[in-house]
Amino acid sequence: MTTFNHVAMLGAGAWGSALANVAARSGRKVDLWTHDPAVAAAITKRRESPRLPGVRLDERVRLIGSLIEAAEADAILIVVPAQAVRSVVAALPPLAGTPVVVCAKGIEQGTGKFMTELIAEIIPQARPAILSGPSFAADVARGMPTAVTLAAHDEPTASALAAALGSATFRPYHSTDVRGVEIGGAAKNVLAIAAGIVSGRRLGASAAAALTTRGFAELARFGRALGARPETLTGLSGLGDLILTCSSPQSRNFSLGVALGEGRGLDEAQRGGKLAEGVFTASALAAMAKARDIEMPIATAVAAVLAGRVAIDAAIEALLTRPFRAEDE
Repeated sequence: MTTFNHVAMLGAGAWGSALANVAARSGRKVDLWTHDPAVAAAITKRRESPRLPGVRLDERVRLIGSLIEAAEADAILIVVPAQAVRSVVAALPPLAGTPVVVCAKGIEQGTGKFMTELIAEIIPQARPAILSGPSFAADVARGMPTAVTLAAHDEPTASALAAALGSATFRPYHSTDVRGVEIGGAAKNVLAIAAGIVSGRRLGASAAAALTTRGFAELARFGRALGARPETLTGLSGLGDLILTCSSPQSRNFSLGVALGEGRGLDEAQRGGKLAEGVFTASALAAMAKARDIEMPIATAVAAVLAGRVAIDAAIEALLTRPFRAEDE
């Protein structure tokens, strides 16, 4: 089986720093790259990313300043926001068969492309893969038990990557359902904003449970239409991640939804420097659903609220007054 003893993390934010620690604890040689000089300076001085305060980077993690150096790794993990994946991947030198694992959850605005589609488009010689699942960076960085899904188009690559990153406290389950894993990660962020709005409006625990359940029905409907496997949608990267992000204030998307539900505007809700990927994915997800005639009323309502086309109370009323129907529709 192929082994990946040298990995490069592109992105030194909270998630990139956490995964760098994971790989180091698994015995890998780890290179960590950031485009931000201030972040690089902080890591050099304190061995700590300002995006993940209080968590010291493992001594085996080496900070690098060049993407040329990153290309020397056996596998590359892209750990930047979804809307920045294209620019980072495009800046990489040519690769020949290197696995490129995207650790961002989203759909590119404008093109409607999933993250592994960007890899295939920009570096056709690379082997695209995706890592996603119910995980908070702070938990992972501190070695708290976490399970995720790592998918590649071929079983040997997926299995070898999971083995390279896995440990007793970080358990990647491997899969070849790349699209299913990507759909779960992208859609759950949008639905988590809706769950946060329900919480911020204080609509109650019953409404929160109904929102999450019906949200999963939308995620599954979208996934089936795009060829995802049912077991992926009900697995860690689908239902598992949805449960986590729809119920915890640690979720940036949920917290943003809470702020909106409490009456704050989008600009105010986004203050604090923490990126909520669902803000960017919502419009792309709604557009893709509409183009394919896939019914996703919750995701569509979130996109409309974020775009300022519909007020929150009007969106809630529209959802509550939809015609009664069978649950499996």
